Amino acid sequence: MTLYLLPNLLDETLPWEPFLPASVAKAVSSLDGLIAESEKEGRRYLRRFVDHEKMAATPIRLLNEHTAELGALLDPLLRGETWGLVSDAGLPCVADPGAPLVLLAHEKKVRVAALPGPSSILMALQLSGLSGQRFAFHGYLPREALELKQALQQIEARSRQERSAQIWIEAPYRSAKMAQAAVEALQASTLFCIAEDLTLESQSVRTQPVAKWKKETFAGKKPTVFLLQASSK
Repeated sequence: MTLYLLPNLLDETLPWEPFLPASVAKAVSSLDGLIAESEKEGRRYLRRFVDHEKMAATPIRLLNEHTAELGALLDPLLRGETWGLVSDAGLPCVADPGAPLVLLAHEKKVRVAALPGPSSILMALQLSGLSGQRFAFHGYLPREALELKQALQQIEARSRQERSAQIWIEAPYRSAKMAQAAVEALQASTLFCIAEDLTLESQSVRTQPVAKWKKETFAGKKPTVFLLQASSK
């Protein structure tokens, strides 16, 4: 009776071996079923580690923004089965709908085991040069222009007060708009980092004051993590 929290790649085109430990393949081969955000992505994930017969025979249940009843997802585990929880990219439960299921699993005395893998949020923080001692993750910021400007200025103020790094994400097709909004809203001395295509050959991580970003244009449309750290002066 174990719920495995299974890491996924940050980009589906990559081979899994450089980024995921062998323990992930071993865990996947032992599963009675998989909980995923979509059946298509769940089958694709299984196909990396097991043969076609095992992949096709493994039941998949969905956990996404449309899931209304979490308890049913745990019924097989309460009967003694072993299931996995996987996100479309990166680690389950981080900027992902998995956390309430894990909390319910604890309440139901279901064993939960996490396996290591890549996290775009922590990789971006490592590569940014910003504070790894104090930081906060904000998920997705508001989309309406005025609310977004206010949110950016609020987390900038928090960064200045706490001397901390602030992290957030946005959908790839909106990443250029987010970058432009941040450059317009933040103070010139604030350090702003744009981390794109992490783990890919096209990976780009750049940190510089907002004043320098103002001289650039933003192509966007790539998986991106945004970070800032305000000057304490």
